Amino acid sequence: MVVLLTGLLLALSTSLATAEKLAQLVNSAPERILFVGNSYFYYNDSLHNHVRRIVEELNPKLADSLQYKSATIGGAALWHHAINNLLAPGKLGVDEPFDLVIFQGGSAEVLSDKRRTVFNKTAKLYAEKARETGAQVAFYMTHAYVPPHQRARADMIDTIARSYIDVGEENNAMVIPVGLAFDRAYKARPDIQLHKSFDGSHPSMLGTYLAACVVYLSVYGGTLDHLTYTYFGEVDEADAKFLRQIATETLMSFRK
Repeated sequence: MVVLLTGLLLALSTSLATAEKLAQLVNSAPERILFVGNSYFYYNDSLHNHVRRIVEELNPKLADSLQYKSATIGGAALWHHAINNLLAPGKLGVDEPFDLVIFQGGSAEVLSDKRRTVFNKTAKLYAEKARETGAQVAFYMTHAYVPPHQRARADMIDTIARSYIDVGEENNAMVIPVGLAFDRAYKARPDIQLHKSFDGSHPSMLGTYLAACVVYLSVYGGTLDHLTYTYFGEVDEADAKFLRQIATETLMSFRK
């Protein structure tokens, strides 16, 4: 697998798009966040839990007021979610409207013209509905497949990145460049395993840790310089340091 993965990653395009025209959040300290996605969010103790723990460490003044909810459906496309119900105050145990809604499409949702069209229409509709409640909107850029996934291909991240950036621009919304961070990490260390080895699709614990770092920097800004969180020692400190650096470099490059 390592040989196949290395060959695939070395062939990836280096001309990935950046986010010059994308919106940033007006409220850079959101307390109530709704994550809407699928198994990419809920694997490995759920992405929102890791983001919350990072916020609690680096922004302790927010710790007691955080209300995060994760609405996930296995294998879901974005349009599968009952967004009106999710956004209604009190329906998920959060009495006030969400400050921020983070939308994640299905892993293959932008890989064909037909499905991308549906994704774009859904993204526009859901962004409008979220904003009607007063929430800010962000789109979570998914990562590419790697071997042994049968649909893994060298240019997949280019398609994903371009699709999410287009959606961000069309909806004046933030894009969280997790997919680009995975790509950067593999180029720097082809041996690191950010995917589950059995499918080349779902994130490993290291993949979720990297994603959480990217989400934190995208939403709250600042730095990860003093972060000590390693999922209670489950993430090796050397790997954690590397992934924090990758997250930082990705955001710096994405926003230049």
